[in-house]
Amino acid sequence: MPTPVTYFAAHHLGCDSCVSVTGSHNPPDYNGLKMVIAGTTLALHAIKQLRARAGSGDLRHGSGQRRTADVRAAYIERIISDVRLARPLKIVMDCGNGVAGAVAPELFKRLGCEIVPLFCEVDGHFPNHHPDPSKPENLADVIRALRDTDAEIGIAFDGDGDRLGVVTKDGEITYPDRQLMLFAADVLARVPGGQIIYDVKCTRLLAPWIRARGGEPLMWNTGHALVKAKLKETGAPLAGEMSGHTFFKERWYGFDDGLYAGARLLEILSRSPDACAPLKALPDSPSTPELNVKMAEGEPFALIDRLKAEGRFDGATERITIDGLRVEYPDGFGLARPSNTTPVVVLRFEADNPTALARIQDDFRATISAVWPGIELPF
Repeated sequence: MPTPVTYFAAHHLGCDSCVSVTGSHNPPDYNGLKMVIAGTTLALHAIKQLRARAGSGDLRHGSGQRRTADVRAAYIERIISDVRLARPLKIVMDCGNGVAGAVAPELFKRLGCEIVPLFCEVDGHFPNHHPDPSKPENLADVIRALRDTDAEIGIAFDGDGDRLGVVTKDGEITYPDRQLMLFAADVLARVPGGQIIYDVKCTRLLAPWIRARGGEPLMWNTGHALVKAKLKETGAPLAGEMSGHTFFKERWYGFDDGLYAGARLLEILSRSPDACAPLKALPDSPSTPELNVKMAEGEPFALIDRLKAEGRFDGATERITIDGLRVEYPDGFGLARPSNTTPVVVLRFEADNPTALARIQDDFRATISAVWPGIELPF
């Protein structure tokens, strides 16, 4: 089952705690656990603390019971009872041989979609492409299928089904921070004044978009557990990350769910005679996708510490340090942050025009090379 079905089960069965065994979008030799205890997703120190307790035997003992339940049908029924498409849509759906293929085809057919399926057979060896829609190369098959069929829109899921990728008919990728614009406008129409949470990797166009629609933007740390914790703390109706995690509290439960996000997206798009028109109308500016710098274990955090302490960024107007280092300029931003899951530094850049984008990248290249000589950068 997709990870969000496990999250749903915790609500549906009334136990409020759950564990998924998942490698998410990582290569097939990786596995991990996503854990929710009493409604709180464990992250960072809480996971290390749990490991230390398990290793030392600091455990409580008692009696309990074991039972099995299949919540797949209840999950599908819950979504189709909530989401209504204004008209049928023909869509390309790429599950990347990830576990979303066990649920998504039936769900979207029940919603009224005609599907052009791509790689919906679950195969953890991922024989066709890697199930990570945040990487443009993994959406090439969706782009090709949109070109070769009369499907109106393309969607794709990551390996465990909690992230969404979107491609328009002309092959343009609508990245998740711009998807969040569409979701925010829809949610704020029903929740005036609501707070919308987004992570440090998101476009600088998002905050003014939210304010213009009466909402309150809040930038926060990257990481599904950290965003969920902030969502729970603030009571915000919606949150999203550049990686594709979207968290609906309005009409849903506040956990990240790529399948539900896809359903909510199609609900909005189906109101338009041209399904892609609402996406094409969103503001945009030149930007890079996520760029990764592989380093040795522990080095990404050391690099970011050096950048914060020693980095000089010409013409910068603000430094945001809630998660890594995001440097704001009058005409764009650059970001460097350590990944939460692998020894990688994640970089991202955006600007008003290509000239400004190149200048900001040059500034970051010179500054990073100065504090970490010999580093190989992907830009």
